[in-house]
Amino acid sequence: MSAEYAWWTSAVVYQIYPRSFQDSDGDGIGDLRGILRRVDHLDELGVDVVWFSPLYRSPQDDNGYDISDYQDVDPLFGTLDDLDEVIGALHERGIKVVMDLVVNHTSDEHPWFIESRSTRDSPKRDWYWWRDPRDGFAPGTRGSEPTNWGSFFSGPAWEWDEETGQYYLHLFSRKQPDLNWENPEVREAVYAMMRWWLDRGVDGFRMDVINLISKDVGPGGALADAPVASGLYGDATAASANGPRLHEFLQEMHREVFAGRRDALLLVGETPGATVEDAKLFTDPARAELDMVFTFEHMGLDTVDGDRFQHRPLDLRDLKATLTRWQTGLADTGWNSLYWDNHDQPRVVSRFGDDGEHRVASATALATVLHLHRGTPYIYQGEELGMTDAGFTSFDQYRDIESLRYVEEKRAIGEFDDEQLLRALAFGSRDNARTPVQWDASAHAGFTTGEPWIQVNPNHDRINAEDARADPASVFHYYRRLIALRHDDPVVQTGAFTLVWPEDTEVYAFHRAQDGIRLTLVANCSSESVERDAADLGLGGGSVVIANHDDPPQAPEGRLRLRPWECVVYRVEDARPL
Repeated sequence: MSAEYAWWTSAVVYQIYPRSFQDSDGDGIGDLRGILRRVDHLDELGVDVVWFSPLYRSPQDDNGYDISDYQDVDPLFGTLDDLDEVIGALHERGIKVVMDLVVNHTSDEHPWFIESRSTRDSPKRDWYWWRDPRDGFAPGTRGSEPTNWGSFFSGPAWEWDEETGQYYLHLFSRKQPDLNWENPEVREAVYAMMRWWLDRGVDGFRMDVINLISKDVGPGGALADAPVASGLYGDATAASANGPRLHEFLQEMHREVFAGRRDALLLVGETPGATVEDAKLFTDPARAELDMVFTFEHMGLDTVDGDRFQHRPLDLRDLKATLTRWQTGLADTGWNSLYWDNHDQPRVVSRFGDDGEHRVASATALATVLHLHRGTPYIYQGEELGMTDAGFTSFDQYRDIESLRYVEEKRAIGEFDDEQLLRALAFGSRDNARTPVQWDASAHAGFTTGEPWIQVNPNHDRINAEDARADPASVFHYYRRLIALRHDDPVVQTGAFTLVWPEDTEVYAFHRAQDGIRLTLVANCSSESVERDAADLGLGGGSVVIANHDDPPQAPEGRLRLRPWECVVYRVEDARPL
C-alpha cells in the first residue's frame, strides 16, 4: 500500500445492527455481550472496521435512531462497561470501531428537547425548529402546518404542541425532532459529545443523514413550501438536503473535533440525494470534511418514482452506468464507499440476485462486482452468509416504523389494497435486512434462547454461519477471499477503473489497472448461461485471481462461456493499453 493513500483504501467495514446480531440474555434482542461472543467470527472473516448502528439510550421508536442520551448505552444492549469490553476485544484483534452519529435529530425524550418544549422562553427553545401555524388556519388542523413538508416516514413533517402553541419539525418520526444547527450552542454540544466518544477510544463515525443538518432558511428564519409530486405533502428534500451551510458545519466539525487525530479515523456520511459533484466536495481531502459518503443512486434503480416500496425490474445497464459515474467522478478527487446491503435496504441476493437455485453463485458474483470496484467496501451482517429477504406474508410480522406508516398512509388515501401493500413491503421493507443473523440450524437460528423481537427467517436451517464455516465453497469463505484480495493487491485498492460492454444487459465487466498490471472482472449477472467474444478484453496470457467456481474458464482470447451467475477475475502482467 502506497503511503500516499489513507489506511481505509485497503480496508473493509462490517456493519452490526445490534438488536439483530446476537442475544446473550434470552430477552430476544441482540446485545453487547452477544456481540462479544461473536468477535471471533469477525476476526475470521478478516474485516478491518466494525460500524455499530446506534447503541445509545433510546425509546426505540425508530430502533435506536431516536436518541435520548448520546453518552450512555441503552439497557437493552448493556452498559458502557460492556461497550468498553467489546471495543477492547475488537482492538485486540486489530479491528477499529465506528459509532453511528445521529445528530440531525434527537428523541423527543432527550433532555434537550424536554427543556426546549417546556416553554417558549426556554433557553433551549431555539435548539429545535419551532414555528407558528400558518395564517388563516385553525392551529393543529391539516393545512395549518408552517410548511407543506412531508415526513420521510409518511405524514406531515410538523407536529403540533398544544402546551406551547407551536409546531416542531421532524423530518422523520414525530418522536425525532430535528435539531437546529443554525444555533452555535447546538453545534458545540454535539462536538463535545463527539470528542467524548473519541476520547473513549472509538475510531470514527458513520454520520446518519448528515447532509440534512443545514436547512434552506430564508429571511427571519422563514422556511418555504416544497413541490408536491404525489400524495398530500411536499418533498422536503430540496429545502433540507445539502443546505447552504452544510459544508461550513462539516469543516467546523473537523476543526473542533478531529484536528490532531484525523488520520487514524474513518468518517463516512450518509447523504441521501447527494450527487457525484456533491460527493467531490464532501470527500476532497483538501476541504477537510468527510472521507467518503454513501450514495443512494444505485439503490433507487429498481424502484418507481422514488417510492422504495414500488418495484420495477433492474436494468443492469443502469446499474453499470450509475456505479461507473461514481467511479470516474471520484477517480482523481475523493473516494467511494461501496455497498449493497445495510439496515435500510433489502438483501441484495433477493433484490438483484437469485435467492433460489443460484443463491450462492449470485451472492458471490454480486460481492465480487462490488468489492472489485475502487472504494471501501461495506458488508452488512449476514451478507457474508448469503442471507435472503425475510419472506413475510402478513402485516403483523413487520416491525419497521417506516413500513407501518407507509401502510397507514396508503390505506388512508385508498391508493393500494392489502394485497398490493403486502407485495410492496415484501420488496421494500427495511425489515428484510433486520431479521436475526442466522448462526446455526437450531431454534431461532442460535440468535436467542427466548422469543426474538422479529421473526427469524425460516431458511436458517440451511443458511447459517455454522454450516458456512464447515463448507469451503460457502459464501462466507468466498467473502474471506475477497477481503484478503483487497488487503493484498494494490490494483484492487487503488487501480484505475474502466467499464467494458456498457450496453450488455447480462454481463458486468470492467478493468482495474495500475503500474502495468490489469485485473479484468467478468460476471454473468443472470440466471442463464451466456457466451461472449472476449477478444477485446486483452486476457491473453492472463491468470485467474478469484472465481466463484472451482473450474473457472481460463483466460480466453476467443469465446468466453459463463454459467449462471459465474464470475471470474483475471490478472494480466505487463498489460498493454486497450
